[in-house]
Amino acid sequence: MEIDLPDVKDEVVAAFAAYERALVTNDVATLEALFRDDPRTIRYGMGENLYGMDAIRAFRRGRSPVGLARRIDRTVVTTYGHDLATASTLFYRDTAPGKVGRQMQTWVRMSEGWRIVAAHVSLIDEVTA
Repeated sequence: MEIDLPDVKDEVVAAFAAYERALVTNDVATLEALFRDDPRTIRYGMGENLYGMDAIRAFRRGRSPVGLARRIDRTVVTTYGHDLATASTLFYRDTAPGKVGRQMQTWVRMSEGWRIVAAHVSLIDEVTA
């Protein structure tokens, strides 16, 4: 298995960047398009466990667009072969001082392009060294 093929990694980095832009601008159509439209797609959020794209879609459409701005840090995208990747990042919001968010996504190349098939978001106390 080849890890981090440059062309594949560039594709996933671009997909991740599109997701991030859509997230902070509340571009719901793009957010929905980047998740695999399948009942097996899962998103564990800050306060919700979403099983299937119908649940993810309902969450996105009902979410407030207020306070979505964030800064990301330590983003790591790793590709495995030509069709599987993970993207992990830390994020910070001014509305949550002293906290650090963690986001992980599993991306799979489908016939329609790169799609998220599993995601997990959590928030913890920021550790200062």
